Amino acid sequence: QVQLEESWGGSVQIGESLRLSCAASGPTYRRNFIAWFRQAPGKEREGVAAISTHGIDTRYSDSVKGRFTISQDNAKNTVYLQMSSLTPEDSGLYYCAASTWGLISLWADRYNYWGRGTQVTVSS
Repeated sequence: QVQLEESWGGSVQIGESLRLSCAASGPTYRRNFIAWFRQAPGKEREGVAAISTHGIDTRYSDSVKGRFTISQDNAKNTVYLQMSSLTPEDSGLYYCAASTWGLISLWADRYNYWGRGTQVTVSS
C-alpha cells in the first residue's frame, strides 16, 4: 500500500513562490509516477505536473509550464513542487498522487493512490 502526505501549502501574495512537499511510503513498484493535482472550488481536478520515479520523465500542464518545477529526492522518498510567479488562479487544494501506470500522465484516472491535499491560497 502506498501512502502519500502533502505539506507546506499556505497563503502567499501574487508573484510569490511556494514549495510543496509530498512524502511517499510503500513499495516503489506501486508508484511508477508521482504527480501533483489541484482542485479549486467548483472546478475539476487538474493535473499540473508529474515525474517518473527515476526522475527522467516529467510533464507539465500548459497552465504551469515555465513557472512550476517538479523534482524528487529518492533518498527521502519525497517529491517537491516548486511554484513561482503565483497568481490567484493557482489557488486550490493541491494533492499528490502515485500511479502504477506504465506511461507518464496528468489524467487523474491513471493514479491509484492519493494524499489528502494541502491548501494553497494566492491573494492580491
